Amino acid sequence: MIQIENLKKVYNNGYEALKSINLEINDGELICLLGPSGCGKTTILNLLAGLLDPTDGDIKFDKESVIDKHPKDRNIGLVFQNYALYPHMTVFENMAFGLKLRKVNKKEIEQKVNEAAEILGLTEYLGIEELANKKPGEMSGGQQQRVAITRALVQNPKILLLDEPLSNLDARLRLKIREEIRRLVKEIGITTVFVTHDQEEALSISDRIVLMNEGIVQQFDVPQNLYLEPSNLFVAKFMGNPIINIFEMEKEGNALKSKDFTIDLSLLKKDRFKGELNETKYFVGIRPEYFELSENPLFKAKVESVELIGKDCIVNFNANDIHAKSITDITRNVSEGDELEFEIDYNSIYIFQENGVRVY
Repeated sequence: MIQIENLKKVYNNGYEALKSINLEINDGELICLLGPSGCGKTTILNLLAGLLDPTDGDIKFDKESVIDKHPKDRNIGLVFQNYALYPHMTVFENMAFGLKLRKVNKKEIEQKVNEAAEILGLTEYLGIEELANKKPGEMSGGQQQRVAITRALVQNPKILLLDEPLSNLDARLRLKIREEIRRLVKEIGITTVFVTHDQEEALSISDRIVLMNEGIVQQFDVPQNLYLEPSNLFVAKFMGNPIINIFEMEKEGNALKSKDFTIDLSLLKKDRFKGELNETKYFVGIRPEYFELSENPLFKAKVESVELIGKDCIVNFNANDIHAKSITDITRNVSEGDELEFEIDYNSIYIFQENGVRVY
């Protein structure tokens, strides 16, 4: 188990990278640290690895503080974005490097490296002889990343840390290797912390996701909850592609009103309210898939453009003076210039205060 308690990191220039982070990661979990650039996710990874010292707080592995432990004594495996392979060494030498430093005998090194290379699928592309003779520069990006992961795993670490390991690969290869990483870490049962800025990547492989912004954990939850039950406006806007539609609306009586449509608050489910609606202005979030074409519409809008995405299409239109999006089936044959009649799925809207706090 990894316990992060009141962790803070302030740099010498006064920049506060982390603001009192508290996380508990269970044994064998695959956790993704997700968020925009500069949110603090790589800082957390570097603190876990011992590459940075915290300003305040504690990090515990199995209830034992590791704050004062050297990186080599933390029993971690670390995989970087740029592979960090030694170009003058062969593939085999790169993978065996950590074991040689620990003075493991030659026969055991060969066994561990060959076993790990087979698990990661390296031997599908390279024979044992090639592992011993080929240099990293002669390999594809995908093969190099497999070598980097193998090098981390052969040391049998308690925790595996991956810092955007797939960002230098093409889309198809990223998909393949992320599936391999998920399968592998679950098969081995190793606790894994995976840094990414790609929400699709995080949603596809995580047991839970830590979504961060400006050094603060915005939500730590199972993937589907970040999409279906966002804790605040930032989470709602960050998760989802296409992004959620956000409308500024004013409360008048028992309704939220805007230029093009009104939401009757009496039709909302009482058990979904998370607070009182005592203010005048609110932000209403409606995901594109929750605009429904209807014969009894809430409002009408002219189609500005249509984007095809497989069996569905994204319909762009104007509502409440913002560019909004809906998703509909491609067989409806929607075209630019069409006037569509929209209804809203009331069970799936979100309401936020101006400060971003979710109230429904």
